[in-house]
Amino acid sequence: MITLHYYPSNASFAPHVLLRELGVPFELQLVDRNQGAHKAPAYLAMNPNGLIPVLVEGDLVLYETAAILLHLADRHAEACLAPAVGSRERALFYKWLFWLSNTMQATMTPYFYPHRFVDDGNADGAAQVKAQAQKRLDGCLRQIDDHLASHRDPWFLGADYSVADPLVFMLCRWTRGFTGSAPARDYAHIGPYLQRMLERPAVRQAVEAEKLPQPVV
Repeated sequence: MITLHYYPSNASFAPHVLLRELGVPFELQLVDRNQGAHKAPAYLAMNPNGLIPVLVEGDLVLYETAAILLHLADRHAEACLAPAVGSRERALFYKWLFWLSNTMQATMTPYFYPHRFVDDGNADGAAQVKAQAQKRLDGCLRQIDDHLASHRDPWFLGADYSVADPLVFMLCRWTRGFTGSAPARDYAHIGPYLQRMLERPAVRQAVEAEKLPQPVV
């Protein structure tokens, strides 16, 4: 049995959607951030970074969202949620998966937690960090919108739904509270893409299970 250690609306959302998409048996284990459970010794023994999610499958303990997504794609290759290994499409899949994780998701941290990047009490510095992060995220959203416009197919990589889609959806959803620049839903091609994602049963089930507030994006 697979166990996904999660917290609602956190980076666990993408693997949560994917597990429902695959239809494999799994259970959710809440890591209550409000109670500091992600910093408790038992959790740090699984992920010393104290971050969510962690996926446990037998003796495999795996963290990092993109790694979990890629593992599930390979573990359940029959679902065809990633291009064939060695293909040109697989190379582009790697590019986007790592860009989403290492560039866009990484920039979310200084946006949402700018105080971590300045000295205590430096409110002006924190505001500058957040503003610069938002500019970078604006560029990320434009890149996603341009990519969707370039092929006009329904899913992020093209005609075929892939494990990249829950990750794109999750990151775009996190911009829903943007002020001073457009959230993902306001982009010409991202907006309709997010609505297509919301029509997928696995996404709706994950939203319901995590009790995410409306509007979702």
